[in-house]
Amino acid sequence: MRKINLRFVIKLPTIVVVFFLFGFSNCYSQANEENQAKNFWKELQYGGSFGLNLGSGYTEIAVAPSAIYPINQYISIGSGLIGSYTRLKNQYTSSIYGVSVISLFNPIEKIQLSVELEQIKVNTEYQVKPNPVTKNYWNTGLYVGAGYRNGNVTLGARYNLLFDKDKSIYSDALMPFIRFYF
Repeated sequence: MRKINLRFVIKLPTIVVVFFLFGFSNCYSQANEENQAKNFWKELQYGGSFGLNLGSGYTEIAVAPSAIYPINQYISIGSGLIGSYTRLKNQYTSSIYGVSVISLFNPIEKIQLSVELEQIKVNTEYQVKPNPVTKNYWNTGLYVGAGYRNGNVTLGARYNLLFDKDKSIYSDALMPFIRFYF
């Protein structure tokens, strides 16, 4: 089992927030206040994902809205919400909610690199008879990713640097993604 450096996990969100705020303050310092508000809301891009998986006794619903702000033609920063509900009838129930902060870097038009910090609360219950097993915990993910970008859509993969197979809700540290912003 790989140990996670707790100091790193605690300091990392602080560092990401500082860079996030620095990026916004840098944008605001270059224009007057009235134009800033107009430009911010005009340039803000919305996106995210939605998932629905239904089967015989199985239900999975996932929603992850997000928004990004382009600092310049190469860098965008943003945040999002994460929520999902999964149920396998008479066996398993899980609800997940949390937040994420993301930085996107487009070194060339078709390539997008990303760093994303995700903090989620995991609530699971296994309906084992006679005593159900309940697990409730926080899980932090730090993802680095790369993808092919075409217009507003990016297809790629991301890797969780803090992956712990005993605590992660995902089965693997490497995950494909489709990201879109409009």
